[in-house]
Amino acid sequence: MSGADDDGFAAFVAARGTSLLRVAYLACGDEREAEDLLQTALERTYRNWDRVRYDNPEPYLRRVIVNTSISRARRRAILRIIPMHTPPEPSERETDVDLRHVLMETLRALPPRQRAVIVLRYWEDLSEAQTAEILGCSTGTVKSQASKALAKLRVAIGQESLEGVIGNVHI
Repeated sequence: MSGADDDGFAAFVAARGTSLLRVAYLACGDEREAEDLLQTALERTYRNWDRVRYDNPEPYLRRVIVNTSISRARRRAILRIIPMHTPPEPSERETDVDLRHVLMETLRALPPRQRAVIVLRYWEDLSEAQTAEILGCSTGTVKSQASKALAKLRVAIGQESLEGVIGNVHI
């Protein structure tokens, strides 16, 4: 890439980096993992910057973040299936009862695809069509995945709390 292309990419990252880090965090649920996820997505986007920069590069980058997060979650699930000589110690559940903490724990427990739909639809405030485009699926799939995920969230934290949190919390 030329110096002007590098400057354009750097300006884009400077302008949208914080928002994209939030998407990565919500997609994976871990701060360090989110930073690594964003770095991977930025690297892939940089390699395709000549093609991506003429359109709006943010949806492309969101899609890379979400797809990478789903792939990593699948790999971790496979590793959990493989028997270990000594199983790892289970993590202790924190005693913090803050609603945001409860929501994030519940969000992390959702399957990756459902978590991606919730993050894109409700935190990033994208339409069903935009979410479907990023995830590479139909709007019907987005609707059904959102419905299933919201039902799980409602059971875990309660109907009234969920509506207040999804409408008001921005991480």
